[in-house]
Amino acid sequence: MGSATREALAGSKAALAALGTTADLATAEDLFAAARAIGDSAQLRAVISDPSADAAGKSALISRIFASQLSKPAVSLLETVAAQRWSNQDDVLAGIEELGIRAVAASARKDTSIESELFAFGAAVTSNAELELALGSKLGDPSAKTAVLEKLLSGKAADGTLAIVRQLVSQPRGRRLRVALQRSAAIVADQAGQAIATVTSATAIAPAQLERLASGLSKRYGANLTVNQVIDPAVIGGLRVQIGDDVIDGTIASRLGDVKLKLAG
Repeated sequence: MGSATREALAGSKAALAALGTTADLATAEDLFAAARAIGDSAQLRAVISDPSADAAGKSALISRIFASQLSKPAVSLLETVAAQRWSNQDDVLAGIEELGIRAVAASARKDTSIESELFAFGAAVTSNAELELALGSKLGDPSAKTAVLEKLLSGKAADGTLAIVRQLVSQPRGRRLRVALQRSAAIVADQAGQAIATVTSATAIAPAQLERLASGLSKRYGANLTVNQVIDPAVIGGLRVQIGDDVIDGTIASRLGDVKLKLAG
């Protein structure tokens, strides 16, 4: 992420925060729709991402295009996005999508864990090659993918979760669905002032042990952590913990790999 995008994203997030409870699930859906529309228009993407273009003029253009189609909070946020300087066109789309995800997180019910539902769906997709192909194929019909999602998640996951997954499937932008789901879950957690620790082990970890692990990691990183567990027999034993870009690999499989490399050397 370039410095321009970091500043643009910070300004856009501040605009979202300023809206407070005005930004809701409907706002998120509108932002997702706008991201798809802008993604389909090379000319519009080029104008918004042009650092030499007049900021006020770009905001006015966005207003003219979307004011009659989207809610006022969504249009206001899109105007802010357009007025910022972004590093490239894809960052503009990523920024709008992130605002939508944050709007979902901010408006979710307190008894709903969007990040856990995203993680669980990602695990389901990864474990089913046929499902991963159906949802992740570049050649797949978007409406058919949406129908599959509705069948899988409707009534079983929060409306916000479904909205995010629908966006990721409809506008993959070259990303693997599993990776996009993990990134989205991290954004949801960040919106709540938390971080996600993904713990991989050969067998299920007892709840009490997971709680102690979460407590220890939270103290180490100085942040509240949500722990998501991945069971992978291939690690043989031990734990692999990933928090953002940090990886702590204490698995037996990793140690055996190191031994093989030393022997080969």
